[in-house]
Amino acid sequence: MIRTERVRLRAVEPSDIDLLYQWENDPSIWHVSNTLTPYSKFQIEQFVLNAQQDFFSTGQLRLMIESYDHDLKGQVAGAVDLFDIDAVNRRAGIGIMIVKEYRHLGIAGEAIEAVIGYAKNPLFLHQLFCNISEDNEQSIRLFERAGFTRCGTRKEWLITQNGWKDEHLYQLLLDSFTSRA
Repeated sequence: MIRTERVRLRAVEPSDIDLLYQWENDPSIWHVSNTLTPYSKFQIEQFVLNAQQDFFSTGQLRLMIESYDHDLKGQVAGAVDLFDIDAVNRRAGIGIMIVKEYRHLGIAGEAIEAVIGYAKNPLFLHQLFCNISEDNEQSIRLFERAGFTRCGTRKEWLITQNGWKDEHLYQLLLDSFTSRA
């Protein structure tokens, strides 16, 4: 378990299955995860059961974000994922999802800071990266505030109902990172 003053990051538990099933099957957020089809409850259950495996072997780690701020104490506010974990080159992708009613409360920023600390020690990763659609201004601000810098743009990378969008690649080199907290 990883704690900060207002946030706790914990492993996925069987009690999270219904919530994860709801999130993974919400078409309004599929565009940020490149999801095209719904997940069955069985698939979600298998994901949760396999979440206990070594994440360097599976290449991913999901942590549930619980808020410990005032009247939100103990509420699941979202999830943060480390994905494409590369043990050889010591890097991983990072993504975050905050439930709509918990946005704009500082939870995402604090959760990102906690994951950065965890990635540095005990994981000893060298870098984190994320891919953000050019029009996702909230995520761009979130990751830039956390110290990520834009290192590239993939032109017309994402197809949407309104046409093609660019995707920005951000990275954070952890060896030289110091917390902004």
